[in-house]
Amino acid sequence: MVILASASPRRRRLLKLIFPRFSVRPGDCDENNDRALPPEKLVEELARRKAAAAVLKAEADDLIVAADTVVAVDGMILGKPADERDAFRMLRLLSGRAHVVHTGVAVVKDGVTRSFVESAEVMFRPLSDRQIGRYIATGEPMDKAGAYGVQEKGALLVEGIRGDFYTVMGLPVCGLARRLEEWGIGPEGLDSI
Repeated sequence: MVILASASPRRRRLLKLIFPRFSVRPGDCDENNDRALPPEKLVEELARRKAAAAVLKAEADDLIVAADTVVAVDGMILGKPADERDAFRMLRLLSGRAHVVHTGVAVVKDGVTRSFVESAEVMFRPLSDRQIGRYIATGEPMDKAGAYGVQEKGALLVEGIRGDFYTVMGLPVCGLARRLEEWGIGPEGLDSI
């Protein structure tokens, strides 16, 4: 059985492109960010922790997929905002400039954990305080790294992306499918096209 170790509805939609059938079992683990780690190392470590927690509730032959995403700007990691004030601070910081989104993915199969990180650069348009306030009022920023969702109303904030769009959404679909093939785990999604 394939298990997604994440409660994210976005990751569920994306994993379905590779595996039409899977079970969702978020792995409870310590997600405290070690801010001393570079962002790409941090997301890989957090994905590995989530996968390790999911293994404890899985069968020996299950395939587990876990992921974590952070936004980084000026060497600073932006996770999910603590409140609306924090969301405003993040969006003000991102306004009119580029930042990098890192998504770490961990896969466990037959007791072996493999992981990788994909990164994409995102350019925000300049935003007024009023625009930021109106976006926060939608509630959308509150459960997303960097306080925005590129696949929803947050798309109105983004001028461009260099890299995989799905990395910014939280699961690099092409990168995961390619690595699964390299590791001898054939994605079912390719059989349907």
